[in-house]
Amino acid sequence: MTTTPEATTAHRSFAEALAVYFKPRVLIVLFLGFSAGLPLALSASTLRFWMRRSGVELEIIGLFALVQTPYTIKFLWAPVVDALDVPVLSAWLGRRRGWLLLTQLALIGTIILLAFCNPAALPWYVVFGAALLVATASATQDIVIDAFRIESLDESEQAAGMASYVAAYRVGTLVSTAGALFLVGGLEGMSFPRPVAWALAYAAMAAFVIIGVLTTFAATEPNTSAVANAEHAGHARENPLRRVIAAAIGAAVDFLKRDSVVAVLAFVVLFKFTDALAGIMTESFVVDLGFSDEEYATIVKSVGLGATLAGGFAGGFVARAYPLSTSLWIGGILQAVANFGFSALAMIGYNTWMLGFANFMENFTSGIGTVIFVAYLSSLCRNPLHTATQYALLTALSAFGRTYLSAGAGYIAAATGWAAFFAICAAAAIPGLILLAWLQQRGHFKEPARAAQSAA
Repeated sequence: MTTTPEATTAHRSFAEALAVYFKPRVLIVLFLGFSAGLPLALSASTLRFWMRRSGVELEIIGLFALVQTPYTIKFLWAPVVDALDVPVLSAWLGRRRGWLLLTQLALIGTIILLAFCNPAALPWYVVFGAALLVATASATQDIVIDAFRIESLDESEQAAGMASYVAAYRVGTLVSTAGALFLVGGLEGMSFPRPVAWALAYAAMAAFVIIGVLTTFAATEPNTSAVANAEHAGHARENPLRRVIAAAIGAAVDFLKRDSVVAVLAFVVLFKFTDALAGIMTESFVVDLGFSDEEYATIVKSVGLGATLAGGFAGGFVARAYPLSTSLWIGGILQAVANFGFSALAMIGYNTWMLGFANFMENFTSGIGTVIFVAYLSSLCRNPLHTATQYALLTALSAFGRTYLSAGAGYIAAATGWAAFFAICAAAAIPGLILLAWLQQRGHFKEPARAAQSAA
């Protein structure tokens, strides 16, 4: 049997797209993703479970939603990461790795501190304070990892790196939720008192942070750090606060000088709006159609997790195979069309197979769109002096649609019914796609490549 040149080329292209996931720099990002995902639940869902098991009142548990504030406002101290070096550690490991090690050591210390904060014995505000320290250290680690990932990976590796990061992030979150709960159950089964079992489980989670520490030592400092090191050396004697303020202003000015910046910022807000509008009402939709809690947990959460991971890796392949603008078209259209699966389910009614299909398609296409979109955001942050600050600001801006523009989703659903509502969610992608076409016509997607070359 003769192999055609087209088949050989396709096989080689697939092999090349797969090989990018095994590059050392991408593998480093994968393990850092685990380190980033691990602490999230320890100050959120796992902690709330521990508190309820300890008899803490629901009103106080509700207040612990505020512990997640550092993840929302982390862009406020991102300029510190860009402007200042960590004494001793940065001189030893380099600019980004010094910050990475500092945040990981802070995570180990704060998680152990939280392990000894028994919610049944200590005032709630003591536990709140310890959890807030964990969340702050975790959010700061996120800032550093994002900057490290953007600066370490080539533009052609960004999507694959993000897909690996997201997959490992989910695994880290799974370890600190289900893994921690299984460990507590096992320790209690061995006759350990509940407070001791929870303390040991949290201590074990702190030990898992060592995976991130070892990854930091195995990594190499991004080449672009040389530019920042030279800039830092020239301003070493300046007041640190002045340097941080200058970094924040410099990051904003550097970004605002770009061509079509208003359209770019609007696109950042609107690209994922179709997902955000639908996602905020998914739970209510499932309940209204009569699905049980067990069916929701099995179909929506379990299937959704697998579909999101598969979509993330598919997004990496798409971004590797096509130019960035084409990849954004593919991701944008797919995540919009997936909403019609829920419209079909609304017309069919209760049907577990259809729920599984609609949920799989929604999460799969969302995973594709998210990885490609993050690759685009990363391509906008190619000035090594401002990577952390600009990326933190862009991600905060992209959350605007999810947090504020989607707030009226319930009113739309109540007024139109579920089938029409999800069709409207699909239509919500149109403004973003119009901006995508306009930016493409303006040559916007050629600028990231030029910016990367200039930075190099």
